[in-house]
Amino acid sequence: MITFNNVCKIYDSSTKKIKAVDNVNMTVEKGQICVLLGPSGCGKTTLLRMVNRLVSITEGSIELDGKDIYSLDAIELRRSIGYVIQQNGLFPNMTIEENINIVPKMLNWDEDKMKKRYKELMEMMGLNPEEYRKRFPWELSGGQQQRIGVARAMAADPPVMLMDEPFGALDPIIREHLQNEFLRIQRTVQKTILFVSHDIDEAIRLGDTIAIFNDGQLMQYGTPDEILAQPKNQFVEDFIGDDREIKRLTLLTVKDLLAKKNKINETINLQKGENQVVIDLDTDLRTALSMLLSSTPEKALVTDKSGLPKGMLSIADFEALTNVHPQSLKTMVH
Repeated sequence: MITFNNVCKIYDSSTKKIKAVDNVNMTVEKGQICVLLGPSGCGKTTLLRMVNRLVSITEGSIELDGKDIYSLDAIELRRSIGYVIQQNGLFPNMTIEENINIVPKMLNWDEDKMKKRYKELMEMMGLNPEEYRKRFPWELSGGQQQRIGVARAMAADPPVMLMDEPFGALDPIIREHLQNEFLRIQRTVQKTILFVSHDIDEAIRLGDTIAIFNDGQLMQYGTPDEILAQPKNQFVEDFIGDDREIKRLTLLTVKDLLAKKNKINETINLQKGENQVVIDLDTDLRTALSMLLSSTPEKALVTDKSGLPKGMLSIADFEALTNVHPQSLKTMVH
């Protein structure tokens, strides 16, 4: 758990004092991903770097599992927190294995333990341990380097990870792939993660909670659905965009919608017709809507993973979602 208590960071310039972080109060629960979101210069990276004391606190306090970070040794604190940056920060003169084992080596792990951990992490990242063991960072693609950066941050199994726009420099296809891989890994390792981003779609995809900042102040803190459904002020509403109803659809699946409408297994003899659109139960509603709008009629057969029919989905079913209506959805999608 990470707790921010009235946290401020003030910089002195020649003419005035600048509050980069202004009286932030919030708690990130253990095992959750909190995305720090906002425009450039809003204070999110400063706040992130205050957690591992790369930036000092001017006022207030930050606690990790109830312990003030300034009651802990700075070096030990940093070794216990994984840190990933956009440029990956790999040492070009070290092999991939040496890069990943930096912190374990500092902690005096034995060779067998380090080799085992290297193998575990590489397999977790979807990279062949033997193929990459003696290669250097400059021999890898940007996406591969970023995976190694994440693996290195996880090497000593830290309970907390700080990630500063780790996928920001990647092209959209690789970025989406790594986001999905990151979520898959998180379901297994359950780290407490602060993740800096300026991309609302990335925040919605990755975050258990989202903290939106502007000029150092915390504008709103809540789940993605809470923020999309009820933005607290005009800044938040403008920042998340006027298509927030469509964005909300990425948070729910076809199964959620049919369950809400009590339509799962509603028809005993569901049959797949000729040219029938088929949608999986686990498809997110934004994708499902696009498929429905492209079909005639605007209906689809819903199946489970094994292909068994589970119900029918139509455009009208989207009325089951609060404030989300078929006609407005059609306008937004097109």
